[in-house]
Amino acid sequence: MTKETAHRRDLMREQLAHQAAKLMAEDGITDHAYAKRKAARQLGAADTHHLPSNDEIDTALRSFRMLFQSVQHPPILRELRVEALGNMRLLADFQPYLTGSVLTGTAGAQSDINLMLFSDDAKAVLLFLLKHNIQFDDGEWVVRIGGHEESVPSYTLTGASDVQTHIIVLPENARHSGSRHPETHADIATVEALLAA
Repeated sequence: MTKETAHRRDLMREQLAHQAAKLMAEDGITDHAYAKRKAARQLGAADTHHLPSNDEIDTALRSFRMLFQSVQHPPILRELRVEALGNMRLLADFQPYLTGSVLTGTAGAQSDINLMLFSDDAKAVLLFLLKHNIQFDDGEWVVRIGGHEESVPSYTLTGASDVQTHIIVLPENARHSGSRHPETHADIATVEALLAA
């Protein structure tokens, strides 16, 4: 591959990332893969195999929101973080961590909240939700733990604001795996600090 071809490909990836970010910001798309495909079609590159990564789109999305949504975006993000913190405090017994777009700051009005809880008793969270009369939908989520895939319980709560909070319940040993980083996983104290800043 020539230097010029590589440069054109990188330029196309960057344009696709910015177009996908614009679609996510303006049209409320929350699925990165869908935003990439739609951006590729709009830019006449539907058959490209050089799509941007989710991280590249998130970087472009943060830039877009700072440039074009600097007034309306912060209150939306704050509301989502306040709701996330309320759910985290409610579920404090299970050492909750906030992950995803509400933590990274790319979330918009249509975004969901994503929490990770920890318990070796697979039914503990279910019993907690039932005991406190919290409405939820349940399911399973496949995650990678200790190098292999495992099905874990998942629950979706819908708040008064209609925002959905998706919860997955991981075994205790996953909490100490070292795979959590402050930029991708925030505990209650970290979310409180984000809101206080």
